[in-house]
Amino acid sequence: MPQRVSRLRALPRNIWAASATSFLMDIASEMVVHLLPLFLASVLQVGTAVIGVIEGVAESTASVLKVFSGWISDRLGRRKGLAVAGYALSAAAKPLLLLAGSWGAVAGARWADRVGKGIRTAPRDALVADSVDPGRRGLAFGLHRAADTAGALLGVLGALAAVWVVQGGRGTLTAGAFRTVVLVSVVPAVLAVLVLALGAREVRPGRAEARPPIRFRSLGRPFLGFLLIVGLFELGNSADAFLVLRAQSLGVGVLGILGMLAAFNLVYALVSTPAGSLSDRIPRRAVIVGGWLLYAAIYLGLGLAGAVWNMWVLYLAYGAYYGAAYGTAKALVADLVPAELRGTAYGSYSLVVGALDLPASVIAGFLWESFGPRAPFFFGAALALLAAGALALWVPRREAS
Repeated sequence: MPQRVSRLRALPRNIWAASATSFLMDIASEMVVHLLPLFLASVLQVGTAVIGVIEGVAESTASVLKVFSGWISDRLGRRKGLAVAGYALSAAAKPLLLLAGSWGAVAGARWADRVGKGIRTAPRDALVADSVDPGRRGLAFGLHRAADTAGALLGVLGALAAVWVVQGGRGTLTAGAFRTVVLVSVVPAVLAVLVLALGAREVRPGRAEARPPIRFRSLGRPFLGFLLIVGLFELGNSADAFLVLRAQSLGVGVLGILGMLAAFNLVYALVSTPAGSLSDRIPRRAVIVGGWLLYAAIYLGLGLAGAVWNMWVLYLAYGAYYGAAYGTAKALVADLVPAELRGTAYGSYSLVVGALDLPASVIAGFLWESFGPRAPFFFGAALALLAAGALALWVPRREAS
């Protein structure tokens, strides 16, 4: 433990600034994002297929932008400015939900927020990777995910408290409670922008000269092979809104759902840093394979769940999956490509993850409405098993320093 603490203290300033920014923005985002499907379904009477389209388009739009923002940061040799601009746009989009009275207005605000995420994510991840040596890369990304998720935990608890104050123990979300949560979320969103703008320093990875628009071949076959496997996994990884709706279908009220999300984020935060540090000592893909196998078991359980306590257990396990796999995958991306192409690589990785959110969420919505709430989770479990097997057999031929 003392050695781990000393390694954390030795991490550069940029890691702490990026982590603090993600902590604050996730407080803001997580206060709202898990209530959105409940607001759409309970207040605006929107069906699951439309909710799936809203979420899928939002994440897919963000993902396309991540490629371009990452590539631009490589061309400029600068990461910070784009990251700050993206956080600022997401903060500005929050108040739009206060005025939303239709699913189209909610979709517009949600998409504006995701445009900000699309602008900031790849440059920010590249800034984290540029700021630390390879031997501490897993630890750095693990800390970043832990801070991000600790913010998510506080955001969910804040939403729970606000909902309780406004509507008490009512089982379904009211419009007044939702708008109160949105209003409170604006404060940490603004603070997140200020922390990154004032706390981070630019790191020059080297400018890539005279590069054509975007050449994915330049990222190398090992990275592209990893992307193919990630794509298989993500096709079955529908929006987390379906987990919320699954809990609701089993009779869990809005306060219970927020409690499950808080437990999920607590586990996620506790697992992320140790898992990232572990990936500095053993092959990162082994940690990711373990996470994907756990995901398959969770989704199988979501399909079979028949009681409220099942959802509590599965949400706790879901936090462990995220803690093991998410930050470790981002550290692996940096291992597979040269430093001057990291922005493009992170953008490409995010493109695959996010662009497949649309078909994954549309498929999930269709399966739910056609075959019942169990079907999308069985589908996701099957694809996760296939992807885990493919990643276990995949061996990269080289790694970049």
